[in-house]
Amino acid sequence: MTDNNTSPETANQDNSAAPNFAVQRIYLKDLSFETPKGAAAFQKQWKPRVTQDLSTKSVKIDDNIYEVALRITITVKDEEENIYLIEVEQAGLFSIEGIDEQQLPQVLNITCATLLLPYAREAIDSTVIKGSFPPLMIPPINFESLFHSAVKQSAEANAGSKQEASTH
Repeated sequence: MTDNNTSPETANQDNSAAPNFAVQRIYLKDLSFETPKGAAAFQKQWKPRVTQDLSTKSVKIDDNIYEVALRITITVKDEEENIYLIEVEQAGLFSIEGIDEQQLPQVLNITCATLLLPYAREAIDSTVIKGSFPPLMIPPINFESLFHSAVKQSAEANAGSKQEASTH
C-alpha cells in the first residue's frame, strides 16, 4: 500500500490547469416569424425556395463565463414573393476554464454552436408548424468546417490587405 501525501489544496491546484467546460444555461434569446402575405400564402400552390443564413456571436460575461448566440435566419420564397421568414437566436451560457487563447475560438464557435443547434432547430420547426406551414427540418451543420473556412478566408483577406498596403 502506498501513502498518498496529497492535501486537498494541492489536488485543487493540480486540477485548476485541467480544461473545464460546462453548460450553465441554454435559452431562446430572440424569435421572429413573419408571413407577409398572410392568408394569401395558403391560397395557391407554391414551389418554395429556402435560403438559410447563420452566424455565431460570443461575448465574455464574467471571468470564465461566455454567452454564445447562434442566429439562424430562414427565408422561404415562391419566385420573388416571401412566403415566410423566421429568425431564431438561440443562446447559451458556458463556463470555460483552462483552455488556451488559441483554442478558445474553436470551443466557442464549434462546440458551443453544435450544442445550441438542436434547440434552434426545434424552435424553428415548432414555430413554422404553428404558422400552419409544413415542418422545416434544418439539416445538420458542420460547424468545424465552417469555422476553418472562415479562418482561412480571414487569413487570405488579411494577407491581401497587407500586400495592397505595401504596394501603395
